[in-house]
Amino acid sequence: DLNPLAEGQGITVKWRGNPVLLRHRTKKEIEEARNAPLDELKDRLARNGNLPDDAPATDENRSAKDKPQYLLMMGVCTHLGCVPLGEAGDYHGWFCPCHGSHYDTAGRIRKGPAPENLPIPKIEFVSDTTVRIG
Repeated sequence: DLNPLAEGQGITVKWRGNPVLLRHRTKKEIEEARNAPLDELKDRLARNGNLPDDAPATDENRSAKDKPQYLLMMGVCTHLGCVPLGEAGDYHGWFCPCHGSHYDTAGRIRKGPAPENLPIPKIEFVSDTTVRIG
């Protein structure tokens, strides 16, 4: 249930034993993510289980369909499996302090050793604020 999440708030839940990062993004966070030039991205694939494997890493392909304020991602750094900290790093998204990977407000790797964007699991909204993962 995403209803308790206020704008600008993020939480971590567990799904199948792994952390999932849930964020109700602000308009500024969405704008920052949408304004990032794709040619500056380290990983240009969306890594979204709801889209084809070759979908580009635009913000629209990373956020929830028709609900750009919600971002749901696996909370495991793609470098060595640490859990990134939210609202941190050079791009105000997530930061993995173990080895210095910086993710932006769409969960895309922008700096550091991580090779890929944080993956997005298959999701389905069963109501306006209730999402099913998997």
